[in-house]
Amino acid sequence: MADLDNKDQTEMDPADMEDVEDVEEEETGEDNSKARQLTMQMMQNPQILAALQERLDGLVGSPSGYMESLPKVVKRRVNALKNLQVKCAHIEAKFYEEVHELERKYAALYQPLFDKRSEIVRAAYEPTDEECEWKPDEEEELTVSKQEEMKEKAKVEEEKKDEEKEDPKGIPEFWLTVFKNVDLLSEMLQEHDEPILKHLQDIKVKFSDAGQPMSFTLEFHFEPNDFFTNTVLTKTYKMRSEPDESDPFSFDGPEIMGCTGCTIDWVKGKNVTLKTIKKKQKHKGRGTVRTVTKTVPNDSFFNFFSPPEVPESGELDEDSEAVLAADFEIGHFIRERIVPRAVLYFTGEAIEDDDDDYDEEGEEADDEEGEEEADEENDPDYEPKKDANPPEECKQQ
Repeated sequence: MADLDNKDQTEMDPADMEDVEDVEEEETGEDNSKARQLTMQMMQNPQILAALQERLDGLVGSPSGYMESLPKVVKRRVNALKNLQVKCAHIEAKFYEEVHELERKYAALYQPLFDKRSEIVRAAYEPTDEECEWKPDEEEELTVSKQEEMKEKAKVEEEKKDEEKEDPKGIPEFWLTVFKNVDLLSEMLQEHDEPILKHLQDIKVKFSDAGQPMSFTLEFHFEPNDFFTNTVLTKTYKMRSEPDESDPFSFDGPEIMGCTGCTIDWVKGKNVTLKTIKKKQKHKGRGTVRTVTKTVPNDSFFNFFSPPEVPESGELDEDSEAVLAADFEIGHFIRERIVPRAVLYFTGEAIEDDDDDYDEEGEEADDEEGEEEADEENDPDYEPKKDANPPEECKQQ
């Protein structure tokens, strides 16, 4: 009888079993939803993506159990494929070398336009009415009455400003505004950098000459100022476009191998990359206190022109590697995005485009979730849960 009683206690009613299964399915569904959301958030984090890419790069060339299990004759043929892949990498390197030559060619075509941009910014040239005429996009177009109203309002405001002060020359603080509008660059800026960057008149990109090792130089042109005597500050990035003999499969286009800054001739007392601190020291024996003045490094955008030197061995400590990695990213971004599209970063339109890219990703994810919900509703076997919020005691089980 005791065995029968135990059996009765352990067996559950089929209806009760269904309730337990429903709770488990609900909890699993919630977990999957949370996991998807967490995965989406992680994949939108640049640092996590970079770490994942580094991990994947480290797996390139790593042997797998599957490869070890292949017959010898098949492994031999796989080795032939690898040799073909190495040859592909060398062809790809040549491709990027020709791309660099094309960049040099078209840089010469862009430069007259960039020079005119610089002339307008620094008030060396006043554009004509025809050059200033801009037709807005369809989304920007307003009704005729609204346009007239805005023009009249703008005219009144301009007349008021004219009475208050003289017309500004060129486009004041053009490059400083660009820097402040871009997160990657604004993070480098300190309050004491801004008065100096107001004197920045132009940024140019110069490519290495034909037949020379691949490189590019960023030139920062300043008007005369009270901070340093240089008129141009430079930063040169040396690049390489060839597979590493020890690891040819890791080749993924040109990579920056190192960079060189320049010496800034600071006016005495104006060097914002250094700061003076006072520290009190107490003598152990006599107990007297003295004040010691020390000069220490200071956070500043202008540290950009003094990057860590890469030793011939190529080995760096973790801090220097992190600084150089960020430096390379900034240099590449200035070359590829800021210089060609400066006016759009000044107005914020380029930043809005970047934000739209992220929004689109979010919308796609929402659409996918919506499709999943629709599939469940169209499934003839799908039954909505009776209780979307099961009791706490069920969750604990």
